[in-house]
Amino acid sequence: MIGIKKIDHIGIAVKDLAKAIEFYEGLLGLKVTGTEVVEEQKVKVAFLPTGDSEVELLESTTPDGPIARFIEKNGEGIQHIAFRVENLEQALEELKAKGVRLIDEKPRLGAGGARIAFLHPKSTFGTLVELCERDN
Repeated sequence: MIGIKKIDHIGIAVKDLAKAIEFYEGLLGLKVTGTEVVEEQKVKVAFLPTGDSEVELLESTTPDGPIARFIEKNGEGIQHIAFRVENLEQALEELKAKGVRLIDEKPRLGAGGARIAFLHPKSTFGTLVELCERDN
């Protein structure tokens, strides 16, 4: 088994990060613990802990970034769900061996210092799934 520990976070694509933060903090009572720009992914992220998991609000930093393309195609909303795993390389090898289509065959650096890899939605019943590994 690939060793899923928990839902790490849910990524929500938004057009306007400031307005989304206003909603999640002002109306839902969540608190942003930090923001970060991930240049490689052309995204600005805000982190909102929710118990043992997080909501990640994602705003594209460029008109051609993956989040901008997602919003253009699907509108704002849940873009991915991330599961924390014990050993990311092992999980990817196991899934690939079982015929799961991978977007990332090797881990890369994601927001919050996590090592991440995405599984293709065509192999996951239409949902973009991220696997992540963190030191903490």
